Amino acid sequence: MNQTASRRVLGLSVQEWALVGITVIWGGTFLVVHTAMQHSGPWFFVGFRFLAAGLFAAAIFWRSLRGMTWREIGAGAAIGAAIYGGYGLQTAGLQTIDSSTSAFMTAFYVPLVPLLQWLVLRKPPRALTLAGAGLAFVGLLLVAGIGSRGVHLGEGEILTLISTLPIAGEIILISLFGRRFDVGRLTVVQLLTASLLGFATMPAVGESIPAFDPVWLIAGLGMGLASGLIQLTMNWAQRSVSATRATIIYTGEPVWAGVVGRIAGERIPPLAILGAALIIAGTLLSELQPRRKNGRTVEDPDPEPRSDDPDSDASELSSRAGA
Repeated sequence: MNQTASRRVLGLSVQEWALVGITVIWGGTFLVVHTAMQHSGPWFFVGFRFLAAGLFAAAIFWRSLRGMTWREIGAGAAIGAAIYGGYGLQTAGLQTIDSSTSAFMTAFYVPLVPLLQWLVLRKPPRALTLAGAGLAFVGLLLVAGIGSRGVHLGEGEILTLISTLPIAGEIILISLFGRRFDVGRLTVVQLLTASLLGFATMPAVGESIPAFDPVWLIAGLGMGLASGLIQLTMNWAQRSVSATRATIIYTGEPVWAGVVGRIAGERIPPLAILGAALIIAGTLLSELQPRRKNGRTVEDPDPEPRSDDPDSDASELSSRAGA
């Protein structure tokens, strides 16, 4: 007990602080990708950045790759497919919308996680979860822009909104597989899978390889390093941090993206700022745990499930579905 407490700083564990750190990096990547989209197609950039990330991860974990199993390949490929769908659609959307708008719309994936788990695990979410999802949806409409003719959703907004589904799926899959398999192997497979699918999408959508430009090269390599670091940290930290706690920490991502975008000169209309605040409030509300009279939460997530419990992953997902 004392040993666990000694590892906590300002109420957060080392793993939770690691997630805070990658959230800051994550928020800053929106502007980088938005800039790169002026010099590259989205699917090439997705393939290139995750190829760089996968090679970066392979260089670190090359020794452990020898013992890789087909189950680890399957789990990593499933997560990689979710990464490809989420980041690919988000990147395509960043061709036409600001990085701040993209970040705040992407945050809608947080209340989607328990709703998707409802479909998978057949466990209805709590009232606070539904209220949070509703509040976030109202905020989403404000960010998208409500005019006299209704909500104006361009191609970029639509693609970004759709991207929240595979992003939510990624969180669920990492929580499901993260503690069952080797972190290094899982990270390498998922990153290379996302890269392969990104490159494979290019001919399907008629996208060609862009002319060489140092902007997409530097941005891709930098994003590759950031992506590798982010996915590795998520896989490592979520082995001991519950999906509920992790998702709450991730709500800081659009805030950091908005700060970076504002510094870069992006201007967010007052109504959109209100919408962004509602999205963040909704995501936090959806994660609140009501307390009983004895002070305990109704569904306390176990931040450190027992490794010898075969149902520990299912238990965490069940509590996450009701969060």
